[in-house]
Amino acid sequence: MNERLERQLKFALEIDKAKNIFRQTHLSEHGRNENDAEHSWHMAIMAWLLKEYSNDEIDISKVILMCLIHDLVEIYAGDTYAYDTENLKTQQSRENEAKEKLFSILPEDQKAKLIALFDEFEAYQTADSKFAHAMDNLQPLILNDSNDGGDWREHQVTEQQIYNRQKKTALGSKKLFEVANKIIINNINKGNIKK
Repeated sequence: MNERLERQLKFALEIDKAKNIFRQTHLSEHGRNENDAEHSWHMAIMAWLLKEYSNDEIDISKVILMCLIHDLVEIYAGDTYAYDTENLKTQQSRENEAKEKLFSILPEDQKAKLIALFDEFEAYQTADSKFAHAMDNLQPLILNDSNDGGDWREHQVTEQQIYNRQKKTALGSKKLFEVANKIIINNINKGNIKK
C-alpha cells in the first residue's frame, strides 16, 4: 500500500471516533444523547433538503462537506455545549490544536483542503458557511423541540442565550429563522426556555 492511501485510510478510521463524542442534545422521541457523527449526518441531509431557503446562492456540495467535517475536531477537543459559557472561552484554542493534529493525518493536499473548509465554516463570512451554520443551529433546535424542550430545561437555557445563537441562523436563511423563532416562542410560552 502506498503512503497516500495508508494516510487516507488511517484518517478514515480515526474519524470513526466521532461516533463516541456525545452531545447534550438528545435524539428525537426522547432518545439517548446524539453523537457528533449523527449530528453531522443529520445537518448534511438537512442542508440538501432545505437549500432552497438559503438567502444566497450556495455550493451545496461544499456546504454538505462543511457539515460533515465541522465537528471532527471534537474527537480531540471534546464537545462544547452551545450554552456553556466557561468552556466556550477555550473552545477555539482547543479546536485549533485538534484541527492541526487530526487533519495532519491526511496527505498534504487533502489536509489543506479540509483545514480551509473548516476555517471557512468557523469564519462565518461566506454564503456557504452561513448556510452550514444555519443547519448547525436549526438541527439541535428541532430535536430539542421534539423532546418538549428537555435539554433547555435541564440546562436552564434562557431566551437571550437562544436568540444570541439563533439570530445567526437568519444570516444563512431568513425563512428558516422564522421557523426557529416560532419554535423558540412556543417553548418560552411552555416554560421550557427561561425568560
